[in-house]
Amino acid sequence: MSGAGPRPNAVTLALGVLNAVLTVLYPVAVWLGLTQLGARATSVMILGLLVPILAFRLRGADRSTFWSVLRVPLAILVLVVLGILTDDPRFVLALPVLINAVLLLTFGETLRAGAVPMIERFARMQEKELSPQKQAHCRRWTGIWCGFFVMNGGVAALLGAFATPFVWATYTGGLAYALMGALFAVEFVDRRRRFRDYGTGPLDRALRRLLGA
Repeated sequence: MSGAGPRPNAVTLALGVLNAVLTVLYPVAVWLGLTQLGARATSVMILGLLVPILAFRLRGADRSTFWSVLRVPLAILVLVVLGILTDDPRFVLALPVLINAVLLLTFGETLRAGAVPMIERFARMQEKELSPQKQAHCRRWTGIWCGFFVMNGGVAALLGAFATPFVWATYTGGLAYALMGALFAVEFVDRRRRFRDYGTGPLDRALRRLLGA
């Protein structure tokens, strides 16, 4: 009995790692699939990759968070099925556009009056109490992320329509993630600069020296 305890955590960790790997690598898989196998076979391959992602998301979903948790993978599922039925590569290449549209909707709907902005929800995972200034900061950055999703989805749409699959995969599987990382970094530095609430890690110590106490 004592050896059975860690297994659910190990399964959750494995599914989480698989989810992250598949999310990053799927543009490369799409590029290879479209150039070697065709649209229908590539769609079937993506469907097989999507199953563990759905399983991972379902493990953490309850009735209150069901649609927010499963919105993206279910939307992808619709496009994949259409790609299988039509054998049309445009449905496969439209996946990043759909993902950005769903993320735009998810972040944007939290900007309505009375709602808690998405970035504030993330911030409250670390701080239970946020000053009005920090709440305004979170609302502003939620809007910035909405703008990023519009830009990122637009670029993916243009590349899917006019560029080669290799160029499309290079952007959606590489440059887009680099831009997201840069935006995370800019927000992190901006938050430290505005509120001077430095942590104890080496990066925080470096920022304290760079930006001032």
